[in-house]
Amino acid sequence: MLSNIPFTLSSLRAAYAAGTTPAEIVEEVYARIAAVNDPALFLHLRAKEDVLAEAQALTPDATDPLWGTPFAIKDNIDAAGMPTTAACPAYAYTPTEDAHVVARLRAAGGLLIGKTNLDQFATGLVGVRSPYGAPRNAVDPDIVPGGSSGGSGVAVGHGLVSFSLGTDTAGSGRVPAALNNIVGLKPTLGSLSARGVVPACRTLDTISIFALTVDDAYDAFSVAAGYDAADAYSRRFPVRPAQPTPSALRIGVPDAASLRFFGDAAQEAMFADACARLEANGAQIVPMDFQPLYDVADMLYNGAWVAERHTVIADLLKTQPDAVHPVTRKVIGLAETLSADDAFNGIYRLRELSRVAEIAMEGIDALCVPTIPTFYSVADLEADPIGPNSNLGTYTNFVNLLDMCGIAVPTAPRADGRPGSVTFLARAGEDALTAALARGMEHGVQRMLGGTSTPLPAPQEPAPQLAADEIAVVVCGAHMSGLPLNGELANRGGHLLRRTRTAPAYKFHALAGGPPARPGLLRVGAANGAAIEVEEWALPRAAMGDFMAGIPAPLCIGTVELEDGSRSAGFLVEPAGLEGARDITALGGWRAFLAESARTREPDMA
Repeated sequence: MLSNIPFTLSSLRAAYAAGTTPAEIVEEVYARIAAVNDPALFLHLRAKEDVLAEAQALTPDATDPLWGTPFAIKDNIDAAGMPTTAACPAYAYTPTEDAHVVARLRAAGGLLIGKTNLDQFATGLVGVRSPYGAPRNAVDPDIVPGGSSGGSGVAVGHGLVSFSLGTDTAGSGRVPAALNNIVGLKPTLGSLSARGVVPACRTLDTISIFALTVDDAYDAFSVAAGYDAADAYSRRFPVRPAQPTPSALRIGVPDAASLRFFGDAAQEAMFADACARLEANGAQIVPMDFQPLYDVADMLYNGAWVAERHTVIADLLKTQPDAVHPVTRKVIGLAETLSADDAFNGIYRLRELSRVAEIAMEGIDALCVPTIPTFYSVADLEADPIGPNSNLGTYTNFVNLLDMCGIAVPTAPRADGRPGSVTFLARAGEDALTAALARGMEHGVQRMLGGTSTPLPAPQEPAPQLAADEIAVVVCGAHMSGLPLNGELANRGGHLLRRTRTAPAYKFHALAGGPPARPGLLRVGAANGAAIEVEEWALPRAAMGDFMAGIPAPLCIGTVELEDGSRSAGFLVEPAGLEGARDITALGGWRAFLAESARTREPDMA
């Protein structure tokens, strides 16, 4: 039965392979929307007949990555022929073309279903600041849906679409994910074109992606991303595969004095459990003073960036102030008390705080934070429309100001049954790293997909892939994950593709000299060789020359054949360098040699 199919990309692809048609999926989408029966969820739902016509027009043998995939978009993002309101009827206009990102998704086979509700003008993290009413949280209708992309988060949380687009300035692509038990990917600023999007803060905005799983969010991101010369804020960032995460990463977390849960003990326990899981998977947890980050966060709504929001609706505030939601008007109205001096002083202050944060994060590969510090109910927001909203941004408001990327991912449910969620954050351009970390957090978690009764499927390891600007390098010794020279790869932008073995055609040696001890991999042919454990890494082509310049004789870079028959550049040894070397082929790999050396306490292994 189609009603039992979760709209994950893998499930849809399996259903299509088994004979299900896109038109049948469209019928199921609209049946689910009717069953949820939330009039505040979609502000503009496309006529089913129009979507069916698009579905039936899809080329049957096409290999488009999103072929037949239903998705929704937030109603501050343009779709040709559909009104864009930003949740303000007086602001509405009807665009003649799709936003750049929407066009890319539809060209890849995606089926646009409709446009979702939001906090008016994308100002808020709660999802209830809309004249159209508030969509109901997919997990618990008493909890706020989150904002400003609340409708997009709820649509995915109910399993109505495979993914949805939100926007994110202060956390609007992450907070709804935490509240609806789904994934929220906030990409590097500029990696997704903002052309065709009503801005909140144009210098800080990005389209975001909600999905039921990390793989689905990253697949949609990979399609949507791309440089757009017509967008002044578009930036060139290659989309790298989200491969398995290298071990021994240093993950920064708020120290005891920086953690803020506002008395929510269950949320505190959830985050402690998530950190323990990271440690169990080989990460080093590094407690940090987050006060510099919180100081940055305070600037978002208490300084010059409020004036940036004001530029979007200044004319409307002059001519029709009552058309703006009263809370939105109060928040943005602060801009009218600011001067040009305040704007420049804010820019200077942000630069100073950014440098402090940069120094604090030296040696840190990524951050892990609770996505939200606690939960708030709809009743809480009726009593206090400002305080809970501010608190929900505790771990999100600083991110775009510091030009970081991030992804919110569900953890196991809390002790009280509410969804758990953490967010991984990293420097601009490291979206693949955050996705890999989030994917690792998904492994072994027992949870439901959003607010549905479908359990999270077991993740499948992605096949190793290279970006167009990368080259594969096989390493067999101290350059492997967690070993002393691994930083020579990681610090040049390298990432692990896979752990594998060579073809059974190599001898393996511990070379004379050291410390440190060095391995020597030598091809001798299938008759005399064995398979040796290695790692295959991806390294930016631009960094390859610098990396090779540091390789000492008798080591060299040659071609290494792997057990699956593929070939990559990799470390080999010149035959003349084997004088005095120890043959360790029988041990099968460098880690086994290190373990044996530690047992025998060989001095050159210190």
